[in-house]
Amino acid sequence: MKRPLVVDTTLRDGQQSLIATRMKTEEFESQLSEFDKVGYYAMEVWGGATYDSCIRFLDEDPWERLDIIRKNLKNTKIQMLLRGQNLVGYRHYSDDVVELFVNKMADHGMDIVRVFDALNDIRNLKKSIEIAKKRGMEVQGTMSYTQSPVHNLDFYINFTKELVDNGVDSICIKDMAGLLIPEEAYKIVSELKSKFDVPIELHSHNTTGLAAMSYYAAIKAGVDRLDLALSPFAMGTSQPAVETFNAAFDLGLNQDIIMKLSEHFWNVRKNHEDKDMKMTSINAKILKAQIPGGMLSNLVSQLKQQKAIDRLDEVLEEVPKVRKDLGYPPLVTPTSQIVGVQSTINVLTGERYKMITNEVRNYLKGMYGKSPAPVDEELMKKALKDEKPITYRPADDLKPEVEKSRKESGILVKNDEDLITYILFGETGIKYLKDRYKKEIKVDFDIVDEYSKEETNIYPV
Repeated sequence: MKRPLVVDTTLRDGQQSLIATRMKTEEFESQLSEFDKVGYYAMEVWGGATYDSCIRFLDEDPWERLDIIRKNLKNTKIQMLLRGQNLVGYRHYSDDVVELFVNKMADHGMDIVRVFDALNDIRNLKKSIEIAKKRGMEVQGTMSYTQSPVHNLDFYINFTKELVDNGVDSICIKDMAGLLIPEEAYKIVSELKSKFDVPIELHSHNTTGLAAMSYYAAIKAGVDRLDLALSPFAMGTSQPAVETFNAAFDLGLNQDIIMKLSEHFWNVRKNHEDKDMKMTSINAKILKAQIPGGMLSNLVSQLKQQKAIDRLDEVLEEVPKVRKDLGYPPLVTPTSQIVGVQSTINVLTGERYKMITNEVRNYLKGMYGKSPAPVDEELMKKALKDEKPITYRPADDLKPEVEKSRKESGILVKNDEDLITYILFGETGIKYLKDRYKKEIKVDFDIVDEYSKEETNIYPV
């Protein structure tokens, strides 16, 4: 069997899946030089929820984190996860914002951009692919894997063709809920390898207990790369453990260094027991509900806040029904949140669609892209009444945001990286920037806010 290359996910998806992305830079910075000696092809270190967590919870500059990682990983490629037109946020951003963000990633030394769209709508990926290719980064086109009457092998082959036709350099099968069974893993990898001359990577989660078996099947089919994590941030709702696969398949990695790194990161995980998923076995209910680990933890949190955690099983039963009504969207950010919140409301109100969220309405309008299958007609009528959904690329409706935001932000924005935070995260981004620059320049932002609306740029020095 061909020896696959390894992409380590410890610093991004591993910690995102198991401790809600709360790992601080100071907890891993000292270990980066050791990571660089392991022999990984790449490390997934940025994107996904890491940007949000840095500014919302950790009081860190995500760009400074990226610079620290880039400086210390001299022999290992660095990789990030990008949500297409959503970037690292939760809505579609205008093309000029996508261009600014992707160019800044390149400026900070990103090597590989894994780009995906929750609906597998190629229209939502074209702009980020175009800019990343211009900047010479490897663009990894990604299929959001799920199971439904329309998500079959032909669907994934056709979508892969769209990605390759748009110039991607490699393909990732992103199995965010751990639904891929070994037989399907072998089929899909074999078919993609026979039809497309690009590397194929498999990314799965062990939530249902299938991931390791499917990885083995993928290796037999000739998969080029596997996503694995150090054991302290593996298994559960994360990826399989690198130690196990290195021992079983002689992946050419330095096991001694891996073991030392694992010892360090077990201690890091202990620092975050309050956010730890603490998943001690698989969750077989996910085979039906198809809920990724992050979505499950969000549902649990929401129900606890409503003092309704005893109704979790009802919500898990409702999720596949809502998903069917919405045309079987894969459950990954932001569609996982859209389906999860509506399912919770349906259960807690005691009546399906008594209340319909704005996000569901926007989804039905086509504002997130094209649904994989037709949506429920009665739900469409109830939500939109006489309004017609759009059939064009959602971002075509968005006016340029960069220069307008630059003028509005005023003294809050010191550079383009700050401007991106301001645009992508709204009030959360504004609070982060205010807190940061209060310390640096000792300005009373309650007074300065009025001046921030002027059409001039005033930067702190």
